[in-house]
Amino acid sequence: LALFVLLLPGPGGWCLAEPQRDSLREELVITPLPSGDVAATFQFRTRWDSELQREGVSHYRLFPKALGQLIAKYSLRELHLSFTQGFWRTRYWGPPFLQAPSGAELWVWFQDTVTEEGSSTPTWDCPSCGAREWYGEQEVRVLRGESPRTTPDRPLSPSDTDHYFLRYAVLPREVVCTENLTPWKKLLPCSSKAGLSVLLKADRLFHTSYHSQAVHIRPVCRNARCTSISWELRQTLSVVFDAFITGQGKKDWSLFRMFSRTLTEPCPLASESRVYVDITNYNQDNETLEVNPAPTTTYQDVILGTRKTYAVYDLLDTAMIHNSRNLNIQLKWKRPPENEFPPGPFLHAQRYVSGYGLQKGELSTLLYNTHPYRAFPVLLLDTVPWYLRLYVHTLTITSKGKDNKPSYIHYQPAQDRLQPHLLEMLIQLPANSVTKVSIQFERALLKWTEYTPDPNHGFYVSPSVLSALVPSMVAAKPVDWEESPLFNSLFPVSDGSNYFVRLYTEPLLVNLPTPDFSMPYNVICLTCTVVAVCYGSFYNLLTRTFHIEEPRTGGLAKRLANFIRRIRGVPPL
Repeated sequence: LALFVLLLPGPGGWCLAEPQRDSLREELVITPLPSGDVAATFQFRTRWDSELQREGVSHYRLFPKALGQLIAKYSLRELHLSFTQGFWRTRYWGPPFLQAPSGAELWVWFQDTVTEEGSSTPTWDCPSCGAREWYGEQEVRVLRGESPRTTPDRPLSPSDTDHYFLRYAVLPREVVCTENLTPWKKLLPCSSKAGLSVLLKADRLFHTSYHSQAVHIRPVCRNARCTSISWELRQTLSVVFDAFITGQGKKDWSLFRMFSRTLTEPCPLASESRVYVDITNYNQDNETLEVNPAPTTTYQDVILGTRKTYAVYDLLDTAMIHNSRNLNIQLKWKRPPENEFPPGPFLHAQRYVSGYGLQKGELSTLLYNTHPYRAFPVLLLDTVPWYLRLYVHTLTITSKGKDNKPSYIHYQPAQDRLQPHLLEMLIQLPANSVTKVSIQFERALLKWTEYTPDPNHGFYVSPSVLSALVPSMVAAKPVDWEESPLFNSLFPVSDGSNYFVRLYTEPLLVNLPTPDFSMPYNVICLTCTVVAVCYGSFYNLLTRTFHIEEPRTGGLAKRLANFIRRIRGVPPL
């Protein structure tokens, strides 16, 4: 009776449940690469219509509470954190949806309420147990249209970002392991129990050529005037499988071969759960490959300047899984695709160190623009450790044998043991050209306590960051960013003739003048030996007591021996 009374409606009738203000979308994109490898990109997007820094939020449903409290406590505007093992080979694999450098990388924008100096500035450390490097606060200088802060409804102009502070940290030697993957999976609403996250098996993900996991937090405008915002959390994970290893020497692949698991059910909290398979055929021959089971629908759009076709599998479609109790997507090549190559990327880069000896050297970065007739600018960001002392007057930029003067350049010198060098340039890349950026440096001698346990292995230098609006060969049509796939709305731009890319070069390994660490060991051993011999003998002489002993005539043993010798006729002792 008491329970019935509690369930009775009030004066206003039955209370209606408040509509949910958060939503979850998950997707998996599988892309066969030109090299024969297979790339798999997971994206889990959680959007929450809430003002975390204005409203007193105490209840969290899909959005992780730990991240929500982090945004509110430290006045965060935007955060990007990635852990990567391996290197994305843009020249052979094509441009990625979202590339990250090897190791750990962190981008953080703070609100204008955070002061530059003082106690109100939060103390942040790069997530590692090793060395930490901070690159200071810099104004965000972006190209037109570039912005992780670009919203689906209205792109922010570069002047809008002058009020926010940027923190950038990178650790190129960070080792990625299951200790990083497990907390990442716990941020998912369904964890690894249902949906696409059941494929995230650690022993399969780390047995790949490339592995990158990231967390992206950014505000998104709800309307055209951006009077109210929503918080968007994107958890991305990209892996590249070697098809010849997983497919026993064949380029055929399946979900079970790559992940050792299949899809059994969608995440019950997700409003959208889909799998996209790139079936783009560059030879215009429909009999080249076969996808099994047949997709429910296909999706065509211009992705990164190339028109592509995707087979779409909707996990929320009950007939998709319940017919066979699981979904194991398979792709078989009817004939070898050796002669099938997609168009190469218009922008790629590489970096190397040259010179001889352990005193001076040169850092060189090659920027390739393979577009046949279009030139475009590139924003180059270099962070060099302080122990490589740069000679800025030796900075040279050449394109097609001629000097290329940058449109914009900003240099912040390093401070020993405090901050590294920061070099930022806006360079115009001519069409079908190779631009070389080089600068000389001198190696510094560190203190003996500053060397790593394996100093002869070398010291890592963080990769260069390239940001550019690359011309597209195919004009993209305006689309609804909220309704389009997640991989098509990472960096939306208003102009369909260009697309934004951010690329990273290889991290460098530089040797520094290293003292002979065996000499202290030798000195210690020699010193201990000398002390033991000299001081031990001297101490023994000072503390020993000497006694004069009278000679004895002999005991029982001597008498017995003489008796035996006498019997044998031998003179006695």
